[in-house]
Amino acid sequence: MNWRDKQILTIALPSIVSNITVPLLGLVDVAITGHLGSAAYIGAIAVGGMLFNIIYWMFAFLRMGTSGMTAQAFGARNFPEVVSVLLRAVLVSVMISGVMLCLQVPVRDLSLSIIMPSEEVAAYTRVYFNICIWGAPAALALFALTGWYVGMQNSKIPMAVAIIQNVANIVISFVLVYGLGMKIEGVAMGTVIAQYIGLLVAVVLLFKYYSRLRKYLCRQFILTREALLKFFLLNKDIFFRTCCLILVHFFFIAAGAKQGDKELAVNTMLMQLFTLYSYIMDGFAFAGEAMVGKAIGGNMRGIYDETVRRLFRWGWGVAALFTLAYLFFGRAFLSLLTNDAAVLDTAHVYQPWTLLFPLCGMAAFIWDGIYIGATATKGMLISMASGMVVFFLLYFTLVPWLGNHGLWIAFVVYLATRGICQTFMRKKIWGR
Repeated sequence: MNWRDKQILTIALPSIVSNITVPLLGLVDVAITGHLGSAAYIGAIAVGGMLFNIIYWMFAFLRMGTSGMTAQAFGARNFPEVVSVLLRAVLVSVMISGVMLCLQVPVRDLSLSIIMPSEEVAAYTRVYFNICIWGAPAALALFALTGWYVGMQNSKIPMAVAIIQNVANIVISFVLVYGLGMKIEGVAMGTVIAQYIGLLVAVVLLFKYYSRLRKYLCRQFILTREALLKFFLLNKDIFFRTCCLILVHFFFIAAGAKQGDKELAVNTMLMQLFTLYSYIMDGFAFAGEAMVGKAIGGNMRGIYDETVRRLFRWGWGVAALFTLAYLFFGRAFLSLLTNDAAVLDTAHVYQPWTLLFPLCGMAAFIWDGIYIGATATKGMLISMASGMVVFFLLYFTLVPWLGNHGLWIAFVVYLATRGICQTFMRKKIWGR
């Protein structure tokens, strides 16, 4: 195996492990609340979890923007900027979380008025939200630290932090709920405590392995007008790109719900196959962020070209494996999610669309990592906005004629459009 491939896997595999811990934690939270004696608890976890997913997803630029800028500074051996990027990102995360804490009540009430859950679910969701919001400073600071570690070509520390945080969440939630008799409050407090444990571990490992960088601390570089302007301009594109992504994915869920409970259930199950694929591909995107950023920062065009080629080789290989897996084992996987014969029969009708996920979505994932590493965020925004426009055009054109098939066509073409747009704009990455 080529040493560049080994470098890709060294970054990608720990990132994949970190990603896989996320759905495991959600399953445990559902399992805990599912034994509390009321379906409203599960509903509250679902609604509350969705709210925080949206909120934190919107501020994912703290991770992505930090990753690209750090990788470029590291590649250029500009260690004062390496340190400044981290401190700048953490400072911005503290500012954003402070605003979130101040606006928590209107954000909570507005969200619930849009979702409109039952009164019982809404009451439990308020309890969950009121506690979990205090974990925002830790969650957003962890975004910044994770992006910095990836930019430093180190995905093992984020993996360790994710595992420790999720294990702590599970253990603490069990103790609070079953040991101390708490209910939804115990699950929420377990989440918050675990977030701060994760932050503490990340900071301790920072000082353990990177304390030598303290000598490069230059306070005057952190808050310069030029540095802050670059930081916000870069992250502005990522923020709006994420808003487009959220709009498509949540409209997809809402559109399925309009077609009936069975279609909603089927679409939710089939999207699990896309989510599983995305966890794997995100690992290779992280490798792209780190290695491309380092190559550009060090002005190493040959290494950049080779890295891009090998990332796409891995991408095509993973896409082919997933396509075969979904072809031969897709039905078996769906059978693990439900034993409802009617739902399974309907799912099998739409399952062929899942065979297009890997091949149509691969380029978008790989290019996202490359564009983030290159800090070419304008291209990411343009490709995502183009994909979103195509999605809605196809949705309103095809769904009246094809029903749920039209929705899936719109989603698959949306994925392909992102990758196609980024491929056409790729020459601007190095020469911009």
